[in-house]
Amino acid sequence: MKFFIDTANLDQIKEAQALGVLDGVTTNPSLMAKEGITGKANILKHYEAICDCVDGDVSAEVISTNFDGMIKEGEELAALNPQIVVKLPMIADGVKACKYFSDKGIRTNVTLVFSAGQALLAAKAGATYVSPFLGRLDDISTDGLNLIAEIRQIYDNYDFDTQILAASIRHTMHVINCAKIGSDVMTGPLSSIEGLLKHPLTDSGLAKFLEDAKSFDL
Repeated sequence: MKFFIDTANLDQIKEAQALGVLDGVTTNPSLMAKEGITGKANILKHYEAICDCVDGDVSAEVISTNFDGMIKEGEELAALNPQIVVKLPMIADGVKACKYFSDKGIRTNVTLVFSAGQALLAAKAGATYVSPFLGRLDDISTDGLNLIAEIRQIYDNYDFDTQILAASIRHTMHVINCAKIGSDVMTGPLSSIEGLLKHPLTDSGLAKFLEDAKSFDL
């Protein structure tokens, strides 16, 4: 499973990259604003800076909600760097734009997916990634992991190349459960990745080793 980090914070991206397990980045206008990055020129520049920090794909989201606007923005984003994947909303014009970009050889990530039907449409339109938001489904007492499982079954049935990018990851167990189900990618905060490192028996075992090592004649 690929590990993406969902942020616009360069320090966090660099930290995840240094760990040696980072495969890409997802971000959006909200995450940009959280870092104080506003204005088109600054946002485009920041996307380029993110590409410089990571070796893998970087999902860059369009703001427009109509076909023509998505095409204009998406082409501009894709021209920034070969690592850029154009992130499109799961609406009718977003599906149309996905098909357009797919035919042009421009990679896409269809986001805000909350049903298997939406994921099927995205795959039919040639999406590179589809982003089901399992954390937001959990927030309304709906089983987000079940959605991942449904999409996995559908994609396997028909050999779709579209990768399932589990989004809205909130914690480490989301990561583990997505890996069990067969999600191709997860994207979440740095804490959800670093949490995989932790286990109390590792901590206590290391403390014991270090205590015993004091008696060694080094």
